[in-house]
Amino acid sequence: MQLKTLCNYCDEFMQVRDFQDYCPNGLQVESTSEVQFIISGVTASLALIEAAIELGADTLLVHHGYFWKNESPVITGIKGQRIRQLIRNNLNLLAYHLPLDAHPEVGNNAQLAQLMGWQVSGSFASVGTHDIAFIAELDQNETIEKVAENVATVLNRKPLVISVGKRKVTKLAWCSGAAQGYIDQAADQGCDLFISGEISENTVHFAREAGIHYIAAGHHATERYGVQALGKHLVQRFGIKHQFIDIDNPV
Repeated sequence: MQLKTLCNYCDEFMQVRDFQDYCPNGLQVESTSEVQFIISGVTASLALIEAAIELGADTLLVHHGYFWKNESPVITGIKGQRIRQLIRNNLNLLAYHLPLDAHPEVGNNAQLAQLMGWQVSGSFASVGTHDIAFIAELDQNETIEKVAENVATVLNRKPLVISVGKRKVTKLAWCSGAAQGYIDQAADQGCDLFISGEISENTVHFAREAGIHYIAAGHHATERYGVQALGKHLVQRFGIKHQFIDIDNPV
């Protein structure tokens, strides 16, 4: 299929116009006009690029691409090496950041809910016209230890748990990636637990003082699923070939 057709569809499906993001969403590097084989991954690292080249792909689809705000605009060093590899090997690069966190079907947070069996009952922390953090109410009270055990099993990564005692978990909130700053809004929503990918030093103090449990489940671990779901959606929509490659990242 034509790259332009794919990009137009993805941009509309992901509603990129609704977001003021830290990077451009959509096509970031154009190398070939035809798309037959998409490799998806979390981050457009050199390792992912090399794996895609080895498999003979023509397009990379990622959550974390390039050209972030406040970074140097010059294409040198690591960035230059990555982009040279893309262009020399006829690999396009498409990246969707906040739109892929917020999307109600293929988004990272929607996919986390599906994997964990959480039924979304509310949302908060709006980005543009879209909420990006979500709330679920459990069928029964759970201990923080039990919830953390389930997270570890499903995501195949041991999380960092900040427990505030014996408070049972009935209402929880989550937002993938580096969203630890939303813990105050989760507390305001009356949640017993907030789950995100990363943690900051002050997150611990806020959790303890506000009396809300916190789980840092891993930035990479919480954002593996949206890009896979988008890739599968494109297979169903256009019949093109797609494969997800997980480049291990403990963060």
